[in-house]
Amino acid sequence: MLLTALDGDETAVFKAAVASVQIQVEPVGRWFEAYIKRRNRTASASFQELEEEQQSSEESEDEEFVLQEYPMLRTLDPKDWKNQDHYCVLGLPHLRYKATQKQIKTAHKGIVLKHHPDKRKAAGEQIGEGDNDYFTCITKAIEILSDPVKRRAFDSVDPTFDNTVPSKNEGKENFTEVYAPVFERNARWTSKKHVPKLGTMESTFEEVDNFYSFWYNFDSWREFSYLDEEEKDKAECRDERRWIEKQNRGSRAVRKKEEMNRMRNLVDSAYSLDPRIKKFKDEEKARKEAEKRPKWKPRREQEEKERARQAEIDAARLAKEKEEEEARQVAQLAKKEKEIQKKAIKKERQKLRTSCKTWNYFTEEESDSVKMMEEVEKLCDRLELTSLQSLNEILALGSREDSKVAVVKQVQEVNAQLQREKEAEVQQRQPTRSDHASAGGGGGGSGGKGFNEEDLQMLIKAVNLFPAGTNARWEVIADYMNLHSTSGTKRTAKDVIIKAKSLQRLDPKQKDDTNRKAFEKFNKEHSVVAATIDNAQPSERFDIAGASWTTEEQKLLEQALKKFPVSTPERWEKIAETVPGRSKKDCMKRYKELVEMVKAKKAAQDVAGKTKK
Repeated sequence: MLLTALDGDETAVFKAAVASVQIQVEPVGRWFEAYIKRRNRTASASFQELEEEQQSSEESEDEEFVLQEYPMLRTLDPKDWKNQDHYCVLGLPHLRYKATQKQIKTAHKGIVLKHHPDKRKAAGEQIGEGDNDYFTCITKAIEILSDPVKRRAFDSVDPTFDNTVPSKNEGKENFTEVYAPVFERNARWTSKKHVPKLGTMESTFEEVDNFYSFWYNFDSWREFSYLDEEEKDKAECRDERRWIEKQNRGSRAVRKKEEMNRMRNLVDSAYSLDPRIKKFKDEEKARKEAEKRPKWKPRREQEEKERARQAEIDAARLAKEKEEEEARQVAQLAKKEKEIQKKAIKKERQKLRTSCKTWNYFTEEESDSVKMMEEVEKLCDRLELTSLQSLNEILALGSREDSKVAVVKQVQEVNAQLQREKEAEVQQRQPTRSDHASAGGGGGGSGGKGFNEEDLQMLIKAVNLFPAGTNARWEVIADYMNLHSTSGTKRTAKDVIIKAKSLQRLDPKQKDDTNRKAFEKFNKEHSVVAATIDNAQPSERFDIAGASWTTEEQKLLEQALKKFPVSTPERWEKIAETVPGRSKKDCMKRYKELVEMVKAKKAAQDVAGKTKK
């Protein structure tokens, strides 16, 4: 910086200044260290003077320290030297890992002068032979502590070191007082020189963050080779030595892992209990909330409305679920009652059969016995629970004659009821037969005028559904039409055959006209259903969707029905997933059609069997 010109002086430029250049200078060696020390002491001294001063200070310390003789030295077992405290043996229990090599040598010299075997032998003391004397422990101690590698291994397993980690209850009240000594104690294992302090409650965020970053990335030099159970020097061959080294490496790795877990637990415990961390988190949370608060105001009303709407939806859903649960409970209760009643009826029926069998069906003749057996089975099928219970009470308490009278009376009542039902059915069929007889004429027989347009379409469908070769084909077609027809007219196999033959004799134009009307009706119904959802859908039994099912889809549906029984939850959803391209409704519809077809065929076969008999 140029000085200000005085009054009367003139400023002149002789030469242009060269731009300044920055040069990076790095400190190197002990000379720079000596310079720093001189600068800090505000005194000029050479590096040699500083070394001499340090050496003199160490000598003064050596003169000041006092050996503390180990009282148990004479009782030590030389063979168990590995488990001894080497610092105590040399009289340095108060210095331990802080003792210098000079102090160790001085202590060893003093101990040797006092406990050497030759000196003790001259004093008339009994000396052990060879390595059996306790002086061997002193020799092992100086051997371990004078070697930096061996001493470091021994210091790693220092028996006086406290490895405990404070519990959470201990650190809740006095955090710094409890954890500060623990971290200072464990700082001896670090490989780095500068270790941050735990600090106080007034420490800044940077200081606390630096402290925990250091300990979470703690680099420990502690190793556990001193605890090796096997000594490779005692190995007899190279293979045995390699095996011992492998065993020792494994045990060291295990102990090292345990040590790292201990340190991690210490840091985690301190971090979780540190009140400063909680304070910093609260401050950060308050700051973020303060930044977000202006943005919340425009959306608060919208969120409140959304919450209210969601609450209404949840309330409606809960109410619906409650109603469904109540209905499900009622259905389960009804189902249980039905099962109970079913079991009771089964029990009473078995009881009736047993009682009648006990009385030999109230007869001595075999033919009468078979007939009475049939009547008893009829009673089991027709009587209700109360009637069966009353009849069983009479059979259990009454005599043979009373029981027979009761059973015969019930049989007569059941037969009378069956007769009345049969007569009513005959009377109901009488008008239908008269209509068929009056409808006879053109077309080669009766049955022409009794079929309306819907019945004709159903007949065509049934003929295609049950082709030639079906067992009792025309009885099956008649039962199918009686099951699906809405007109209420009962058709017999003869009526169906007559009408089918009359359709075959129709003019081709009339056949085309009938097929066209059937297709137009089918197309109209399905188009209306697809266009509007609110319209009433036709019954699934009138659909002909079964014709669009391929053989592969039919096979997949049958496999899915076997794989997912009735007790499977969400059965039809899983079945629909098994059949590609088919929805749950399609699968249910196809299943109903198959059930109806099987029922119709079975009924037709039963009718055909009775007719042949």
